[in-house]
Amino acid sequence: MPTRDVLLNELAQGLRPMSEGVEWFDALGDAGQSEVLRFLRHHCVQARAVTGDARESIRRSGLRPTHTPAVLVSRGRIDEQLGKISGLTPPHERRKAFRLLVAVLGVADARRRARYCSGGCDHWWHGLSAAG
Repeated sequence: MPTRDVLLNELAQGLRPMSEGVEWFDALGDAGQSEVLRFLRHHCVQARAVTGDARESIRRSGLRPTHTPAVLVSRGRIDEQLGKISGLTPPHERRKAFRLLVAVLGVADARRRARYCSGGCDHWWHGLSAAG
């Protein structure tokens, strides 16, 4: 199994199936899941996620718009909402939060890549490929 950072970036870029990511996430204990959700939240902010990313992120995650993480990401300041999503504690909500945060990271990073990295960059995660 690849390192956490590689796995999460492969999931966000669609290079690895979400089912594999969910299986990995489910195998983590409560503390491990909380750490991964905080990690994802941080990287969503670093990738410059914006409120306008909510709709596409919900669609990519496969969540219904009425699921708690989807409702949260659609309301208010994105950085605050990502913090609330990463802090969800019921196991079924954590799994939804994981799926959504991976999707937000994918949407925000794709935009960042297109705007700032299209001519090349030093971000190691932009060099990942389906074969990797």
